[in-house]
Amino acid sequence: MAAYCQVTETRPQFGHAVSHAQNKTKRRFNPNVQKKTYFVPSLRRNVTLQVSARGIKVIDVRGIESVVAELLARGEKI
Repeated sequence: MAAYCQVTETRPQFGHAVSHAQNKTKRRFNPNVQKKTYFVPSLRRNVTLQVSARGIKVIDVRGIESVVAELLARGEKI
């Protein structure tokens, strides 16, 4: 499964791993993605989302109802 946050739409970023000798090799920076289950009262069911640590904070601040409404408007599969 891809490292993708459904809330913040964060995807992997790419860069270099730099050694002490300044050798540069390609590497990938993955977001901290967790699988979380939330109960959404308006849908009357549990929703499992793949969210990053920052996405969990966004849900805590804005509320699951607001976030799920935005995901549905965006066409995200829930």
